[in-house]
Amino acid sequence: MDVDRTDPERAARYSEMSGPSVERHGGRFLARGGALTVLEGDWEPNRLVVIEFTSKDAAQAWYDSDDYREARVAREGAGTWRMVVVNGI
Repeated sequence: MDVDRTDPERAARYSEMSGPSVERHGGRFLARGGALTVLEGDWEPNRLVVIEFTSKDAAQAWYDSDDYREARVAREGAGTWRMVVVNGI
């Protein structure tokens, strides 16, 4: 997830809701903000979040869940979120 927050208050409310939602659905944060160093290329994310789920289906189930849907509504107008699912090994 690559996040550009423009409304810190709304973004904070989203974080309060999304963190427990991730955990309820079996996810685990591997990175949530923090310092980063670009090693190559011109991509400079503002805030990077990495969440681990047991499968792509589990990630999709979390994203489609009622509690995460509420968190997404709460973050409307708080910035731009870019999310992808990557199958791991």
